[in-house]
Amino acid sequence: MDFGIQGRVAVITGGDSGIGLATAKLLAAEGVKIVLIDKTSEKLQQAVDEIKKIGEAIAVQADLANLADVEEAQQQILKRFGAVHILVNAAGITGAQKEFLELTDEDWYETLEVDFMAAVRTCRAFIPMIRQAGWGRVVLIASEDAVQPYVEEMPYCAAKAAILNLAKNLSKAYAQDGILVNSVSPAFIATPMTDKMMEQRSQKLGVKFDEAIESFLEEKRPHLVLNRRGKAQEVAAVIAFLCSEQASFVTGSNYRVDGGSVATVQQ
Repeated sequence: MDFGIQGRVAVITGGDSGIGLATAKLLAAEGVKIVLIDKTSEKLQQAVDEIKKIGEAIAVQADLANLADVEEAQQQILKRFGAVHILVNAAGITGAQKEFLELTDEDWYETLEVDFMAAVRTCRAFIPMIRQAGWGRVVLIASEDAVQPYVEEMPYCAAKAAILNLAKNLSKAYAQDGILVNSVSPAFIATPMTDKMMEQRSQKLGVKFDEAIESFLEEKRPHLVLNRRGKAQEVAAVIAFLCSEQASFVTGSNYRVDGGSVATVQQ
């Protein structure tokens, strides 16, 4: 299948690992020029070196919680490529996991800052460049938690619900500019973020890592009928499709890649 995006420029946040890196590799294989943004240094460069085996890529170090960093990243990318056509916001954290009455204002602010406001800032920075190009795709990474809340992850759930709303609003605001905006909602994907969750669970329960995953699936994700963690590449495949010409009549949609984890027919 020809995705029709050769020569386009894609900015991918949270690109040093997981879903962001897997997406970058798929897009690079389609001839897309890749810009990876993350706040790491060595790990980010290692990711770019991997992509360079496939196609063109650069690293831009930035903390998306810092507006000045986002604006500096925008200027670096403008200087290097002169345009942006695709934005994939994959940066995120699990955030505070506590009972509601134990959550502090800082717990809420930290999670919302990274999981929601970072997306706001990157969209605000790069949508003008995409609009100027006259063709564009924006994909925001949400989560099953956006529509199926888990009481131990309230800040994360709230942030991801906000991402769905943001994506829908942006899809309406910029369709006339040739920009298609969609969201993708993964569930329990094998990434460094869920690795950390399972490591903490294995230590807490005194069991092996694989046993922690098995018990988590049984106790916490009973509707995930495929009964395994997803692969970052499985999410990346959907994101890459949404970035392509093949998705030219898709906007304002939310695509689940969740192994059946959401138990409702609603978005």
